[in-house]
Amino acid sequence: MKDRNCLILITIIVIVGLLSGCGKEKYNERVKEEKIKATRDIFAMDTYMTLVAYGEKANEGLDEAVSEIQRLDEMFSVGKEESEVSILNQNGSEIVSDETKYLLEKALTIYRKTEGSFDISVYPLMVEWGFTNQKYKLPTKDKIKELLQGVDASKIEHTKGKNFVSLPKQMKIDFGGIAKGYTSQRIMEIFKKYNLTGGVVSLGGNVQTYGRKPDGTNYKIGIENPFGDEGYIGVLTVSERAVITSGGYERFFEKNGVKYHHILDPKTGYPAESGLTSVTIVNSDGTEADGLSTALFVMGKEKAVNYWKKNGEKDGFDLILVEKTGEITITSGLEKSFISDYPVKVIR
Repeated sequence: MKDRNCLILITIIVIVGLLSGCGKEKYNERVKEEKIKATRDIFAMDTYMTLVAYGEKANEGLDEAVSEIQRLDEMFSVGKEESEVSILNQNGSEIVSDETKYLLEKALTIYRKTEGSFDISVYPLMVEWGFTNQKYKLPTKDKIKELLQGVDASKIEHTKGKNFVSLPKQMKIDFGGIAKGYTSQRIMEIFKKYNLTGGVVSLGGNVQTYGRKPDGTNYKIGIENPFGDEGYIGVLTVSERAVITSGGYERFFEKNGVKYHHILDPKTGYPAESGLTSVTIVNSDGTEADGLSTALFVMGKEKAVNYWKKNGEKDGFDLILVEKTGEITITSGLEKSFISDYPVKVIR
């Protein structure tokens, strides 16, 4: 759900920027990096993507990673008539691949754990609001009420261990809120396959890191300022982590002086009014981080913090919450790795 070309370029600069003119040692490190570094820039899944890899087989690894992105795009994109998801939506039932079944079960797990705050069946409402094709409009209350009758992922019929999936009448699904996280996770597996020493991918703002930089240090990821100002609210230093942000500032339209953003509350059919401007999830699992970033945005600060207190340690994730008031809250696992020029509250 995130398409921020400018952010991608800036983030990658922050991540892989090199210091020059700092003596022979730095120069040698730079030469070493140039020999083992490879990069790719592509457009897929309706967003701009940048991939960087380090290692003797960095180019081979990135070639396979690009092919994998294109394959998954063909499989999951609702904008492609021959994708598995589009065929399922059209037919109402289908025998799907193991990967589609896995992603469905992952989405349903997040649905249950967040009490419906993440729901892949909200797709028809996204279409009605115009967020899928940028032809924005304000739906009528009656239309929203009608479409809400088809929103309830718990009614998707599937049998564990089998690949037959059936959707109720009026229901259509979209993996847009979780597919890029799954894709970045798959790329990490490819990097491991090629025994790379490090790498980082930015898939439309979904960032995930592998290993370390050639000088042995971790990656620095800028967390975007959601209030339209240039720069970041802070910088996070990580390795082997996905850093995924959802925010109401990413995609929106304005009508009669009111802004309507693309993160819909599945319970109301309207853009979530949670008091949050952005939610960043830091987790080793990119798929989980992608879904949770949307769910916790919908839930709001109090419920998001309570969810972290209950599940954070067990599931291995941390949060950065930015409220509409500008207040920044982080969870304790990020206290030593997140640096900001703004006041930051730490939740323990």
